Amino acid sequence: MYLFYSLIYIIALIFLFPLEYLKRPKELRRRWFREKFGFLNSSLVIPKSPLPPFTKGGCGGIIWVHAVSVGEVMAALPLLKRLRERYPSRGIILSTITDTGQKVARERAPEGTTIVYLPFDITLILNVALKRIRPEILIVIETELWPNIFRVFKKNGIPVIVLNGRISEGSFKGYKKISFFMKRILSCVDLFGMQGEVYAERIKSLGVDSSRIMVLGNFKFDIRPPSQIPLWTEKINRPVIVVGSTHEGEEELITSVYIELKKDFQDLNLIIAPRHPERFKEVEDMLRSKGIQFIKHSTLNTQHSTLNTFEGVIILLDTIGELSAIYGISDIAIIGKSFRGYGGQNPLEPAYWGKPILCGPHMENFPVIEDFYREGAAIKVNEEGLYSKLRELLILPDRAKEIGSKAQRLYRKNTGVVERAVEIIAGYIPE
Repeated sequence: MYLFYSLIYIIALIFLFPLEYLKRPKELRRRWFREKFGFLNSSLVIPKSPLPPFTKGGCGGIIWVHAVSVGEVMAALPLLKRLRERYPSRGIILSTITDTGQKVARERAPEGTTIVYLPFDITLILNVALKRIRPEILIVIETELWPNIFRVFKKNGIPVIVLNGRISEGSFKGYKKISFFMKRILSCVDLFGMQGEVYAERIKSLGVDSSRIMVLGNFKFDIRPPSQIPLWTEKINRPVIVVGSTHEGEEELITSVYIELKKDFQDLNLIIAPRHPERFKEVEDMLRSKGIQFIKHSTLNTQHSTLNTFEGVIILLDTIGELSAIYGISDIAIIGKSFRGYGGQNPLEPAYWGKPILCGPHMENFPVIEDFYREGAAIKVNEEGLYSKLRELLILPDRAKEIGSKAQRLYRKNTGVVERAVEIIAGYIPE
């Protein structure tokens, strides 16, 4: 089965490689090419290692964390910070797959973290990488499953653990269809630290023994957004609705509701943050086609630098990395991908700031939201009820603040996940 998987992977790579290579900026292509083929930075090799680079087991100097994209990188940041504090003399690698993940990692990872692209999941390439870099452990964030990576690391005596693990309902159904293969892949993982009981049961039903499963909680409860809200937001007069990580079709829904709300709340502001950077232009075009006036965040310092205040405006957040801090100025936060699409996005960042949270009916990827609903710390609403619920919270700001306070209390109650994870990691790394 591994051979069949590898053949399919290589065939797909042959067709996709030119597109993947050319879509990247010229200055990035050479590094992406080298790292995807396993030629990682040789300076990471510890010269005084007691073991030669390609003997079994780690060389005692490098911790490798993998986080596929922006969301996983953000979740990994508190872990990386704590690992740097606990193991100051060790090297830390953070690998990603996406360019946006790379950008956020380079901007926010602790000093001294080496940021790389994850090599292709081909045995020969992975062996090249391990000849250059001998990590003590591989930590995978949020259950991204790579058959050959798991097998090659396991074969070479390097522990593999999954932390902040989750399996969406859709992925679970797909994995069940190939459970005979999944069981072999998952057998290469030493420990699964899952976000909740639902995910733990799913991984168990795929053939993982309960002795290798722990319920740790969600790393995102330990994320600390930047304490300083961006200075440009000081120009925005309240009230402000922030809708974060929106999915296709949701921007149109939200703006139509916003236009109706402005009939009663003329000074109301709306900040829209699309989830994927490649959709910035699409959302911009949609707003222009409907004749809706808006301001792009990327032009604030040029086209709108003379304005002292913003009032009754739509701001398109066409940059990445600021959303978690911008929730801090919101009076109401709306969670994207919960009205259109499927699965929802992270509700914990507005909870950190103590903001009332509105979610659509599709938050399947964040079952923790059920705790928020039970505690009155978030509100579930469908498209038809979105206008009336927003209007209610704008009319009753004390009610909105009460919901936000409950969200913040629940957030603080669930912190400490990263510290528990570090203690688990310590069991695989000699002091």
